[in-house]
Amino acid sequence: MNTVQKGTIFVVDDDPLVRKALQRLLKSAGYFTETFPSAKEFLASGFRSEGPACLILDVKMPGLSGFDLQEELSVASYAMPIIFITGYGDIPSSVRAMKKGAVDFLSKPFEDQDLFDSISVALKKDSETRSVLSELGNIQQRLDQLTLREYEILTFVITGVLNKQIAKTLNITERTVKAHRAKVMAKMGVNSVAEIVHIAGKAGVNPADVNNMR
Repeated sequence: MNTVQKGTIFVVDDDPLVRKALQRLLKSAGYFTETFPSAKEFLASGFRSEGPACLILDVKMPGLSGFDLQEELSVASYAMPIIFITGYGDIPSSVRAMKKGAVDFLSKPFEDQDLFDSISVALKKDSETRSVLSELGNIQQRLDQLTLREYEILTFVITGVLNKQIAKTLNITERTVKAHRAKVMAKMGVNSVAEIVHIAGKAGVNPADVNNMR
């Protein structure tokens, strides 16, 4: 199987033996793997992948700890799924990690299959996240094509305001409203009000935004 399709696994652990062992194990299972001795070096790398990815992260490391790195990633626009591994596992730490979105918390030594199971969950989660982000990006590109007036018309349409009412509110003719509305539908690539309401909802379009843009 193509490794990019199967997934990329980033490993951050200050123990070189652990990094080497995990790289060998993951490579044998068909995963593309990149290892880093510290959270700082991982962040500096940019950690990009073409397909689904996840992070296997040691909890206790010099400098930035695993939890520190989790905090750093949580405020980013894209949060990669994390599988924590540790030789100092305890219930409070695992609860803390899971509450903040970690996929799993494995205590060393762990069974290979337990790790593979966690990786499978993490990659599926990442794939779904990437799909959502891609869709939202596509919708945003279409929204960016709208003029201020067209965006204004859009906000009226998604709240169920009729053309006649829009025309009266904006002090324009109903014919002009219809023309703008047709352009909105074309630029957004939709054929019905239901469709435009659906995708506008996904993008978080808020009628109040128009007032802020004026």
